[in-house]
Amino acid sequence: MQLSSLISSRLPTLASATLPLAILPGEGIGPEIIVACHPIFDAIEKYTPYTFDIAYGGTIGKAAYDECGSALTEDVVAFCRHSFARGAPLFCGPGGHRFVYELRKLFDIYCKFVPLRPLPALHDTGVLRPSAVQDTDILLVRENAGGLYQGTWHTERSASSVRAHQSFSYDEQQVSRIISLAVAAAEMRRGSLCVVHKPGGTPSISELWVRVAKQCTASSQVDLRFLEVDTAAYLVIAESRTFDVVVTPNMFGDVIADAAAVLLGSRGMSYSFNLGDNGIAVYQTGHGSACDLAGTRKANPLGQIQSFAALLHESFGLTDLSQSLLDACNEVLATGLRTADIMGPDSTLVSTTEMGAAVAAAFSHHLAAQQQLLSVAQTR
Repeated sequence: MQLSSLISSRLPTLASATLPLAILPGEGIGPEIIVACHPIFDAIEKYTPYTFDIAYGGTIGKAAYDECGSALTEDVVAFCRHSFARGAPLFCGPGGHRFVYELRKLFDIYCKFVPLRPLPALHDTGVLRPSAVQDTDILLVRENAGGLYQGTWHTERSASSVRAHQSFSYDEQQVSRIISLAVAAAEMRRGSLCVVHKPGGTPSISELWVRVAKQCTASSQVDLRFLEVDTAAYLVIAESRTFDVVVTPNMFGDVIADAAAVLLGSRGMSYSFNLGDNGIAVYQTGHGSACDLAGTRKANPLGQIQSFAALLHESFGLTDLSQSLLDACNEVLATGLRTADIMGPDSTLVSTTEMGAAVAAAFSHHLAAQQQLLSVAQTR
């Protein structure tokens, strides 16, 4: 199931064994968790017919803002535009300030998918009982192009006070396209859709989302329900197994996804992918740049690694490779190797690079075994 196929008809053809890839290392722990993925690139090139044509972009986020006054610089815009034009998905380390919002607005990257499916090996960690997260499989669909984060703002200052203003909106086309995608995703999955709103707090926007959702599901067999955002934030955690696809406005999705990362055992395990038309895709972690952890070798790279597995599946259609990488992540965790944020009973603490190397080794074992099976089959 490629969710990207719901958005773009520009599907991967893989006419060449060379895979274009654009990388923004990011800030804070970003460069470290990107480096932890390098052995995975090497394993693919060693054991499969594929090679990567990798281009690296520049500084993003708060670091870029502090340096030149913009979280999304003209050089990075040009890099992204060229990368998308050559069919390269963007593999992005975390970046702060307004980087992601400006990138999404500029390239109309309007849909964010956040998979919330805990890896089975992490049953022994996190603050929730194992029974509370067992069989959880939620797809959060977040609208990126409108709402609070894409609004306007200004500040009035006088001698006696400061008044801050924020204005935001949604139009029907924005709401229709994201809910239509969520409906299609629910039809591909288990047929249940939850729409998140807040009629008392945002009455006109909530009315629009409810009306459009009813229109979009009128001719489908999807089971539709509505929840207010505060109730949804609680129930997604307390009754996670009752959810299939959840679609939300911009800010609501941001908060729910971060809170629901507790289902995964740690925010370090969370990841997402952002899609627009014409094959535009950005893969990233679900957490921030954690500048306080930069250089400590403590950062968990598994969110970044899982986002790369999503990239292999969604942008390149390499489903078997993607699944093998996810299996490798789970197998390594099952041996007890853990970064500090996901330590469990009898676990062994490893660094960022050690975790990346362990996953790459398990992944290589999978690929080597598959290569051997193919070789045997070809000699018969």
